[in-house]
Amino acid sequence: MQIDFNLLKKYNVPVPRYTSYPTVPFWNEGINVSKWIQLFQQEFLKNNNAEGISLYIHLPFCESLCTYCGCNKKITTNHTVETLYLENIIKEWEMYVAIMSEKPVIRELHLGGGTPTFFSPENLRKLLNGIFKNATIHPKHEFGVEGHPNNTTKEHLQALYDLGFRRVSYGVQDHDPKVQHIINRIQPFENVKLAVQNARAVGYDSVNFDLIYGLPMQTEESIKKTVLQSINLKPDRVAFYSYAHVPWASRGQRLFDENDLPSADDKMKLYQAGKNLFIHNGYTDIGMDHFSLATDSLYAAWKEGWLHRNFMGYTTQKTSMILGLGVSSISDAGIGFAQNHKTLHDYYESVNKHEFPVTKGYFLDEEDSAFRQYILDVSCQAKTTFHEEHLPLLRQYSFPELRKLAADDLVEFDETGLAVTDLGRNFIRNICKAFDLHLLRAQVSQDAKPLYSKAI
Repeated sequence: MQIDFNLLKKYNVPVPRYTSYPTVPFWNEGINVSKWIQLFQQEFLKNNNAEGISLYIHLPFCESLCTYCGCNKKITTNHTVETLYLENIIKEWEMYVAIMSEKPVIRELHLGGGTPTFFSPENLRKLLNGIFKNATIHPKHEFGVEGHPNNTTKEHLQALYDLGFRRVSYGVQDHDPKVQHIINRIQPFENVKLAVQNARAVGYDSVNFDLIYGLPMQTEESIKKTVLQSINLKPDRVAFYSYAHVPWASRGQRLFDENDLPSADDKMKLYQAGKNLFIHNGYTDIGMDHFSLATDSLYAAWKEGWLHRNFMGYTTQKTSMILGLGVSSISDAGIGFAQNHKTLHDYYESVNKHEFPVTKGYFLDEEDSAFRQYILDVSCQAKTTFHEEHLPLLRQYSFPELRKLAADDLVEFDETGLAVTDLGRNFIRNICKAFDLHLLRAQVSQDAKPLYSKAI
């Protein structure tokens, strides 16, 4: 589907990615830790045996700074930092295990970063065995790791495979040497190819790529070449992300400015070019920049209506509880969020005092929970059903936004519910915004610092 350029331009506005609701800018600085523990225990008991829990472990170290990156990271070539960090992860995990009413059942686990493969295979093995000794692994578990093509060795892949990992996501970003140079992410195509071959040889059944459009030096021709080179390696899933230029939040991005980036018009051309190539080569647009082959479980989840979305992005595992371990990690207990300290110093200090290292969070009320579900329905199922008790709020806040979207043929709705059109699937973030009461109520001045990156 060729999308009208003016429509893309119209909806290319700052809007959240909706990996949570309410979104992080509306959370509270400081959190009632006792209330968080009580909520965690309550929701754990409710969900553990029914569906299991998810774990996200943040491994923040990188050997060099990728200037596009907005993640929490620590740049070092000193690998002795691995031991202390992993010891603290285990301590934090044991603090949570101590307040669980029963043995945790791990359904989903994701190692993110930073660069998880900064850590040696031996240390990753120690970390995971330290986690698993106090847990049961769900028979339908899904374990995934983010890997850097330059340093993800066959030994890394084998060690994790032996522990139940079957999905690896490579941060490819772009194959063009000129783009790699300016973003300080030099990784020859041969390294990416070898990383994929190694994963396949070990037995991984889902090899994923992260690609970014809108980076400095990118052109329509260069992005086409990057996408086609990627397709030739047959990744099972691709996240084709818009570069989020947020220099106020990421110091590395201050090394270039808006003048170094593709114009808004050019950036939309990059998106169209990349998307069309994926579609023409057998990939399905799952939503929010994710593409999948029909042979991947993500496609089945999308097709059959059991796709889920959380802080780890789209997932095939619907668990109502995510426990985040490590610096800056976010936990989601269904009706409450808690984020860990963002610096290693503060994180270590809390853990060594045997204090939960949470510093920021939000507890949802009934309204938040209801509208969070609407957003999840739209982002995962492209439809939702309205509840009568919410109609006053929907009429006041959501329906005026939905009328605008309907006028552009992005949605169809009445007072019973909403369905996203085929065209509207390209604007899921914008449609979700119609149910974001926090954002719709916020009075943000024209001169205020943007809270989010643009949709495209």
